Amino acid sequence: MKRFENKVAVVTGGTTGIGLATAKLFADEGAKVIVTGANPTTLAAAHAELDGKATVIASDAGSGDDIQRLAERVAKEHGVVDALFLNAGVTRYGLIASMDEAAFDESIRVNLKGPWLAIKHFAPLIARGGSIVLNTSITHQLGQPYTGAYAASKAGLRSLAQTAAAELASAGVRVNAVSPGPIDTPIHAKQGLEQAIRGVIPRIALGRLGQPIEIAKVVLFLASDDAAFMTGEEIVVDGGMTRLRAQG
Repeated sequence: MKRFENKVAVVTGGTTGIGLATAKLFADEGAKVIVTGANPTTLAAAHAELDGKATVIASDAGSGDDIQRLAERVAKEHGVVDALFLNAGVTRYGLIASMDEAAFDESIRVNLKGPWLAIKHFAPLIARGGSIVLNTSITHQLGQPYTGAYAASKAGLRSLAQTAAAELASAGVRVNAVSPGPIDTPIHAKQGLEQAIRGVIPRIALGRLGQPIEIAKVVLFLASDDAAFMTGEEIVVDGGMTRLRAQG
């Protein structure tokens, strides 16, 4: 039997990269999948690619009004949610001394406030035995230049996962996080960072970038009953970048 047969999964930021790969896995495992995005172009592309495997909804992951409307729609159409993957995020890089304040605010709005709001509005819908998975990042452990806003938002998200896990445990809802290292996703090319992301490969013990499907499989594990005795955890998936020294 498929692991998510007749269950409902919501994936924010599910139109490209890790989110899209995860949405496909949930669908393959039998879930009724809802994915969100804010970019009209990627929304249209995801709608075509998923082709009936998921419902694609335009929703700003950092907007309280949009998130509330999304939760109300899911409640009306499905009643409950079994898996909520809070994947939507933005990358804004720059030195602390020169970064625009608006870029910092946008990082916090989408990467941290958005998941906080999503948990707030979706928690009452999560079925007992259900799961919330947050997408953090190894950047909050590394102290790298140019990542001040992004890393701070992800560090806050890691903390939020632990707090939410404690608060929702009595309701039978687990909350965990996946922490990706450098992953080969379209976001890097879109922001002109493709060369920079490939420049970190020598620091990765396995000698390559990760693929979205490799993160998606960990998300599926955390959301499934296979991880039924895990909550408040963060699983690092980075090819050994933060734990091992690359050879050569």
